Amino acid sequence: MQNKLEQLRAMTVVVADTGDIEAMRAFRPQDATTNPSLLLKAAQLPRYRPLVETAVREARAAHGAHWVDDAADRLAVAIGAEILAIVPGYVSTEVDSRLSFDTMGTVTRARRLVALYRARGIGRDRVLVKIASTWEGIAAVRILEQEGIRTNLTLLFSLPQAVAAAEAGAFLVSPFVGRILDWYVARTDRKSYTADEDPGVLSVTRIWQYFRRHGHGTIVMGASFRNAGEIEALAGCDRLTISPALLEELSRDTGVLSRRLDPAELPRDLARMELDEQHFRWLMNEDAMATEKLAEGIRNFVADQRKLDELLRQV
Repeated sequence: MQNKLEQLRAMTVVVADTGDIEAMRAFRPQDATTNPSLLLKAAQLPRYRPLVETAVREARAAHGAHWVDDAADRLAVAIGAEILAIVPGYVSTEVDSRLSFDTMGTVTRARRLVALYRARGIGRDRVLVKIASTWEGIAAVRILEQEGIRTNLTLLFSLPQAVAAAEAGAFLVSPFVGRILDWYVARTDRKSYTADEDPGVLSVTRIWQYFRRHGHGTIVMGASFRNAGEIEALAGCDRLTISPALLEELSRDTGVLSRRLDPAELPRDLARMELDEQHFRWLMNEDAMATEKLAEGIRNFVADQRKLDELLRQV
């Protein structure tokens, strides 16, 4: 009997949500994603110390007093290159979240990340640049995708964010599951949900169905899981990015896993959205959960980016 992780691989591309090289070797994901929080954890591991020291040395030599941002990018790319030696697909590397409301700043930083990968002999066909799903981030995506730089839209909590990203030509969107559940548990009287009722699962399902109904080629990759039940409820999604702990749990479960997202079973009540900036901002304003979780996610990533900056200064 196949375990649930093996069954999941038959219907969904499994992605590792970690910077842990050993976990990737153990679970053999197709792709891997990183973010500032994961990079901060990785930078503190002894095995990555040489990469940290090299990033700092090269950045100091290249940029003098203004070297910290460059060192952070060099480290992210160095860890990404290590990951790509193991996974056969993509690695996602995130633009500094402090640029979440700066379109051209995001574009410039994304180009820089791709150039650093290219200097290591890694083409843009192996790299996804992660960008926060703000209106400004989505505007950056439109520019980058036209240049052939593939993007991954993160901190995505609502259908309007996903639709705007797809219309901008995003290669992939990463709608969050667990953080949506967290908001409902904290802000409403209801404290528990079955997987089929989980508001994060329902959000990702709706996005996936909308894209299929309206012919968007953008990949949907569910992210930020709190339990294996959420993952099982999204079996059949294009991609799912999963932490090592939950990959381990799925690998130990030999129960039957059924496909839950099926392109042959799409609801008919998915009217096409027409989004310009004004409408996008209005819909986000009307969605307290998406607005609050987007802002919180940016703040948290920035906090970890600042911690990483301080770590680099101390090398």
